[in-house]
Amino acid sequence: MNGGGVGNEEHAPEKIDYVFKVGVIGDSAVGKSQILSRFAKNEFCLDSKSTIGVEFQTRTVTIKTKVIKAQIWDTAGQER
Repeated sequence: MNGGGVGNEEHAPEKIDYVFKVGVIGDSAVGKSQILSRFAKNEFCLDSKSTIGVEFQTRTVTIKTKVIKAQIWDTAGQER
């Protein structure tokens, strides 16, 4: 991406400056998977299924001159 903004890399960059691993936790059926899907793939699905166990998705962004890979882990919520 040109300029100093934020952008997606369509192809895997050769050099990644930072890798961040983030866990998303919370109650069951509050939208954790939807937030992850919107961030990683820019998708939103109204009829998604509950997460079983743990899943993760990645997104690589460029901020100014730094390439950052975000690995976001989605956990299953627990009902009480």
